[in-house]
Amino acid sequence: MAEEKKKGGVAAKTILKIILGLIFIGLGIWAIVGWWDELLVLIQGSIGLFAVLAGAITIAIAKE
Repeated sequence: MAEEKKKGGVAAKTILKIILGLIFIGLGIWAIVGWWDELLVLIQGSIGLFAVLAGAITIAIAKE
């Protein structure tokens, strides 16, 4: 009997986690659609930083 309660509790927790995950995915999609222009500005602003970091990592690897 105790094992059945544990299995039911695990199943309920799993279902709760799946529902929460779906809610977060929905909120993420809503945020991307709602703030598309700002997201593009953020990505454009990050390109230079990523290029500098990629160059630094490439130089560090080349020195070895």
